Amino acid sequence: MNIWRRSFEVRPPALAEGDERNPAILEQYREVGRDNLPLSESLKDTIERVVPYYEKVIRSDMEQGKRVLITAHGNTIRALVKTFDNLSNEEIMEVNIPTGIPLVYIFNEQGQVVKKYYLGDENNIREKVGKVSDQGKVAV
Repeated sequence: MNIWRRSFEVRPPALAEGDERNPAILEQYREVGRDNLPLSESLKDTIERVVPYYEKVIRSDMEQGKRVLITAHGNTIRALVKTFDNLSNEEIMEVNIPTGIPLVYIFNEQGQVVKKYYLGDENNIREKVGKVSDQGKVAV
């Protein structure tokens, strides 16, 4: 299971068309074309979707001096972290981003990361990173 949770190109099993989680049947996606609502998505797919939005919209806001808060699903955050930190496909597999802990990035005027850190109690952060790293491991 960890291979599709952490790999770059391997997609998890696709949802069935009739699955209640299929975005094509969810109200919040009613105005999005079916071709833009995949039933499965790898990190590579997520990057192809998320990074252009970041570059066009979010980075533009940052360049205008706005502070930006991004809240998203784990794979979307992983896509941005891979991009921001210039990680290889192999390196991103080892990154464990804790759920619910703010990750702060500070960029220079050229859009390069100059500092990053988690907000919160270090022990709590370590505990949550450990929980994320344990996800997908098979119990023996």
